[in-house]
Amino acid sequence: MTRSGTRSPSLRWPDRRDPTVIAHDHRFVRQWLTMTVRGVRSAYGEGEFAVAIAMPIVFALGFYLPLRVVMSEQGVDYAQFLMPIIVLQAVAFTAIAAAQRSALDKLRGMNRRLSSMPVAALVPFTARMTTSLVRSAVSIATALLFGALLGFGFSGGAAGAVGFVLFALAVGGVLAMAADSLGILARGPEATSQLLILPQLVLGLLSTGFVPESSFPEWARPFARNQPISHFAATMRDLADGSLTAETAAPALIWLAALAVVFSALAYLAQQRRRSYP
Repeated sequence: MTRSGTRSPSLRWPDRRDPTVIAHDHRFVRQWLTMTVRGVRSAYGEGEFAVAIAMPIVFALGFYLPLRVVMSEQGVDYAQFLMPIIVLQAVAFTAIAAAQRSALDKLRGMNRRLSSMPVAALVPFTARMTTSLVRSAVSIATALLFGALLGFGFSGGAAGAVGFVLFALAVGGVLAMAADSLGILARGPEATSQLLILPQLVLGLLSTGFVPESSFPEWARPFARNQPISHFAATMRDLADGSLTAETAAPALIWLAALAVVFSALAYLAQQRRRSYP
């Protein structure tokens, strides 16, 4: 600083040679970690983890108790058959929480405040995605623990179990990306919930996740057999049994990749829209 009160052009802040200053290269990681911790704490305080724990239990009981005898008469181990779709429904509901979170951030002016701060553009989005994956992990763990009480297990060994969980997290991440984007684009949290709950329930019920394809009427079987939820459930079922083949995995991976591309484009548009808010 010169005597006239102006800053010398040779001085910079932050000075990378100063060991008390954290390197600029790590700014994104620090900001992401800070906002992720904020998101997880907020989710815990608002009871989102309680919902993530309760939903798979409610879904499992709601279908297992009334259908297990009927499925047993058809030679189906219903606990083993059912748990993949329970896990998928659980991560789908955590995605709804991601949509509500992004919608609330918009309504509360968080987007506007962050845009006026030296925060990297992708930090809020990646932090919300990480928080959603934490919620999904809690919900998946609950579903698997409760499923074990019903008789579900991994006969495919550790590799099948790891693949099962990673695939479920991948589906949850793709759904959370779509839900987060809709939360930004929608008018409010209520509209977001209406947009997401109905398609989730319809696709879940009209899939081969809850009942075999033979249980559907002839006219509904092509849709039930070929829609993405059915392929996801079949892949996870085979991962748990250790019997996964390329014929089963390929359609599920194609659907997942296609949805990831579409929802990534939607996320990009939503982030552009977020920056334009006054």
